[in-house]
Amino acid sequence: MILRRMLAIWISKATCVVCKLAGKQGVTLAGKIALKIDPKILMELSGQVRKKIFITCGTNGKTTTNNLLCSAIEAEGEKVICNHTGSNMLNGVISAFVLAAKWNGKLDADYACIEIDEASTVRVLPYFKPDYMILTNLFRDQLDRYGEIDITMELLKKAMHMAPDMTLVVNGDDALSAFLAKDSGNKYVTFGIGKQCQQEKENAREIREGQFCKCCGEKLNYHFYHYSQLGDYECPNCGFKRPKLDFDAENVKSGGKLSFDVDNRKIKANYRGFYNVYNILAAYAAARTAGLELKNYNKVLADYNPQNGRMEHFHIKNTDVLLNLAKNPAGFNQNISAVQEDDKPKDIIVLINDKDQDGTDISWLWDVDFDRFQDMNAASITVSGIRCQDMRLRLKYVDIPSRLEPDVEKAIRSRIADGTGNLYVLVNYTALYDTHNILKKLEQEKA
Repeated sequence: MILRRMLAIWISKATCVVCKLAGKQGVTLAGKIALKIDPKILMELSGQVRKKIFITCGTNGKTTTNNLLCSAIEAEGEKVICNHTGSNMLNGVISAFVLAAKWNGKLDADYACIEIDEASTVRVLPYFKPDYMILTNLFRDQLDRYGEIDITMELLKKAMHMAPDMTLVVNGDDALSAFLAKDSGNKYVTFGIGKQCQQEKENAREIREGQFCKCCGEKLNYHFYHYSQLGDYECPNCGFKRPKLDFDAENVKSGGKLSFDVDNRKIKANYRGFYNVYNILAAYAAARTAGLELKNYNKVLADYNPQNGRMEHFHIKNTDVLLNLAKNPAGFNQNISAVQEDDKPKDIIVLINDKDQDGTDISWLWDVDFDRFQDMNAASITVSGIRCQDMRLRLKYVDIPSRLEPDVEKAIRSRIADGTGNLYVLVNYTALYDTHNILKKLEQEKA
């Protein structure tokens, strides 16, 4: 068996190297090959993790939360396995372990931090039993792939039953996540933002998911919203309500920088976007629940450089560029809020594809509050990607003019050559890797 495992590791590592030389990511293919050679490889390698295994699920924020948790644990002097690239289906999870393994088939790891696509949890959990699951939130996402949220919730519930000893770390401000934790039978702890800290007018127009109580069907009453359906809720019929928060972010400040208090600690980060309070808080709650001290958490946040298009920064010639993923209404609205926090003149590129991983149904664009682009001092807005015409039409319906450039590299070069020096590039899923590579290439070009 050890020989089969070693063969799977050798061939997978070689495959990944060849793919990278060819300009491809290669992570998913490496995992697929490893599983084909040794069907038990994930079970065998995950069993070598010496301490705890975390998995991170949820519609938005998985990659940021998971990578931040990994960095926080590493800062405690521990060795961690992590699928940093965001390849979060079965083959991507396998790759995280295989590519970290040594040539002799052994794994040297104290912890594992593994992001898993919600629909893939039932395929992954038969191979190993995590100690903790972080559930960031549940929003509507890719209807042609996931269907309605109820389907995703049923899959997650089934996955939770596969690991009855797994502790859940859930967003208590999300009624859907809180109900799922309560209904699962698993032990759980909650995180959230206990008091209102945003003006209602900022999020009053957003689409709300889960407005009806999952316990009895009555419409939920909200004392306030943070954004989308996240907030302080209560059922007037059966009494289901936001649970007491085990990790409550207080004195929240957002804008150019984020800060909040939790556990009598002041947490600070040089991030933009209110939604990142939840990501930072989720990683903190998971690590603390597992007994880690996190003495260096603020240093981790200060040093942390988001990658893979999650608030990733580039400097190209005289232009500051921020690349961020925007793949569903809730996520896109929070992207818009983050851009609005920057009051300087700016250029914006929106790239929309409709490949299988994006979801071929792009009707969700009509649920995004694009009219807010009018209030953010944008010198230009360019639409790009396969469905750039659809995006242009969507903006036209809210009287926002846009430039049309299907080729994102041409669009970026144009704004760098003749722009404000402040560029935001918002892309959905399949455009992320290619756009990241384009920006890295441009960053390395001589002025």
